[in-house]
Amino acid sequence: MSDETIERIQAKIAYLESANSELSDVIYRQQQEIDGLRTQFVALMAQLDAANAQNEYTLEQEKPPHY
Repeated sequence: MSDETIERIQAKIAYLESANSELSDVIYRQQQEIDGLRTQFVALMAQLDAANAQNEYTLEQEKPPHY
């Protein structure tokens, strides 16, 4: 192999290592965001469940059909 070929291979490897590092950082940030959104979702579902539990609909609250 010539020196030029080795340099091109080394440049490609350096580029791929850099791209891999960048993609790893992106995935890490996305996972952090997903975790935060999951926490918010669970909190919102708990609030919704609590609101639904307070507003239980009973037959006594139902109006007769002729109203």
